Amino acid sequence: MDFKQILGHEKQIESLKKSINNGNISHSYLFEGEEGLGKKKLALAFSKTLLCKKGEAEPCNECSSCIKFDSGNHPDFRILSPEKGNIKREEVDKLINSIATAPLESKRKVFVIHDFHVLRLDSQNILLKTLEEPPEYINIILVTSHMNKLLPTILSRCQIIKFYPLESSKIIDLLVKDYSLDKNRARFISSFAKGSIERSIELASSEEFLKKREEIVKIIDCLLEGDKIKALNSMDFFNENKENIEEILDIMIYWFRDLLIYKELGETNILINKDKVETLSKQSFIDLNKINDIIYRIENTKMNIKRNINFNLSIETMLLNI
Repeated sequence: MDFKQILGHEKQIESLKKSINNGNISHSYLFEGEEGLGKKKLALAFSKTLLCKKGEAEPCNECSSCIKFDSGNHPDFRILSPEKGNIKREEVDKLINSIATAPLESKRKVFVIHDFHVLRLDSQNILLKTLEEPPEYINIILVTSHMNKLLPTILSRCQIIKFYPLESSKIIDLLVKDYSLDKNRARFISSFAKGSIERSIELASSEEFLKKREEIVKIIDCLLEGDKIKALNSMDFFNENKENIEEILDIMIYWFRDLLIYKELGETNILINKDKVETLSKQSFIDLNKINDIIYRIENTKMNIKRNINFNLSIETMLLNI
């Protein structure tokens, strides 16, 4: 694990390297950005670099520290991650006690708390004391996708490193090269994952996701034929995928947005579902106002389901309206 294995985030990496070269390393960092952007991976690469015995801006990957880090056995490194969506108070207490003891092998001790936002406010307050008066040998990296759930006093004690979605072209190149996807399918996955490298890889590796998409395209075809019986018959599919309904509805929204673009502009290069141009062309008989109305209906259905309005009623109403 090192910086070379990180896709994108060049500015963030350069900033961290510069802090090492200038001897201006912060005791507390906050890596903040949407889920799946690679924040945790970069936190690990930075931690390994800080612990490397050569003390340079890149880990040497050869010293005993680097070898122990890669094997998961470094005595001066610890990562705390949620279990079942929670980080227990006793785990935080153990971490605080560990911070109070000097390093065993390195000049410093490094701690990463992943998904820091799941910590209760009392646990955040306990850690705050350490952030206010950290031992000289301590570096703490907090990783979060929900900065609004953190105490303002925590934010004020950290150097914030902001992460942004990756460029689509970088994700597409990775999926084509390492996951043998054709460019159009890679483009769809990259757009659907909204710049999340982890999500893109997950979707590229999932035959189930691609099957769902094919089934949704078939269902949309049936719906646009105006057959109410076929519309209601598709309820089985939505019930079977109830746990992933947001993903299902997002696929539908992207589809109809593409249909809108294709019908209005006749443009194919900017379509997300570029590999389905022939099907979109066949469906382009639909009125533009109708397409806009469908997109509104699907987005409204997403909101209703989040509000715990009856699932079957919400989906059935949406299907019949389409």
